[in-house]
Amino acid sequence: MSTPNIHLAVLDDEPDITQLLAGYLATHGFRVSQVHSGSALMALMASDTPQLVLLDLGLPGEDGFAIARQLREHWRCGLVIVTGRGDSVDKVVGLEVGADDYVTKPFELRELLARIKAVLRRLAPPVPAAAPVSAAKTVLRFADWQLDTAARRLLDARGEEVALTAGEFDLLCALANHPGRVLSRDFLLEHTRGRDAGPFDRTIDVQIGRLRRKIESDPNNPQIIKSVRGAGYVLVPKVEAA
Repeated sequence: MSTPNIHLAVLDDEPDITQLLAGYLATHGFRVSQVHSGSALMALMASDTPQLVLLDLGLPGEDGFAIARQLREHWRCGLVIVTGRGDSVDKVVGLEVGADDYVTKPFELRELLARIKAVLRRLAPPVPAAAPVSAAKTVLRFADWQLDTAARRLLDARGEEVALTAGEFDLLCALANHPGRVLSRDFLLEHTRGRDAGPFDRTIDVQIGRLRRKIESDPNNPQIIKSVRGAGYVLVPKVEAA
């Protein structure tokens, strides 16, 4: 993908790491801002909002998860956690607070670049087709929800937008494009992240939980996205093209 003018922010308390990442990403056409505290990141978000933030969790005297929540509450941007905290619980919490991806240190720079580009692709608006697309159905309706796949927006019954992360949106699209069909975790991970699930990968389960909290009237008794034990998940309501 082309990267000119794409602004990234790197938050880490170690200048050596931010300089390494900034230098490497700059060679691939990104404009990179280096920050070393949560307050510095928030000031940057207010003055020159980046399209994607690389966030370290291990910041002295600061809660990295709280910074991630603040980003999700106030800005629509990509969020990739890059941290030395590789515990599975931390990964689940990171995904719970809205991270689009979670990378543990030490990491391979080319892999990190690929993950950044994958998140940015999911965030990017679709490229207009050269041919007329008037017949294409890009708005899907189910229950009281309207999913605009072209504009990447989810609207409730009152027409108000509900904020979704890139991963949540892609997951809901995959389910809505296969209504009534049980989709395995491997299928969903491949269609939303472009990779296979590891033996303890809970990415899909975490995102399903977040989606349910946003679209179900009772997330503990879901009626829209149901679990099928040992098989995966299914979108239950009828889906119609608007």
